[in-house]
Amino acid sequence: MSAKPDPKAKPNPDDPPPAKSGKRKLILIAAPVVLLLFGGAGLWFSGLLPEWLGMKHGEHHEEAAKPAVPVFVDMPDIVANLNGDPRRPTYLKLQSRLEITKAEDAEKVKLAMPRLLDLFQTYLREMRPDELRGSAGIYRLREELIARANVAVQPAKVVDVLFTQLLIQ
Repeated sequence: MSAKPDPKAKPNPDDPPPAKSGKRKLILIAAPVVLLLFGGAGLWFSGLLPEWLGMKHGEHHEEAAKPAVPVFVDMPDIVANLNGDPRRPTYLKLQSRLEITKAEDAEKVKLAMPRLLDLFQTYLREMRPDELRGSAGIYRLREELIARANVAVQPAKVVDVLFTQLLIQ
């Protein structure tokens, strides 16, 4: 015969306690964590949390909304012999403008013009005509000239090199 436990009997202190539900523990732990995450996300996206943390969330929008007036400095014409077939020389004629960030840096750029011309011409003389084919070649040329211009005119900043005329013959 199987013995049924008596509901009125006192529990034995040596018996292990009855197991609690694992789902209930998970809910008691996960609920506060989820509430904290959603509360933090709500504060972040409302802009209150960055302000409380001293990140000044609103200033970035004001600076971005203020349009900058571009400043351009004309470069002298550059004529360079490209590195190619020695029997048939190939020439490049380049007219360009430099776009800079601040109007007060225009004088610094003009003072650095001999250095700029030297860097541009030495780079152009090493280029081959096939490197300038297509829009990808012109894009690479622009990126290289921007990098060289920024080296020459430091601490001024050159944003872009704009080609007004580019002839390869």
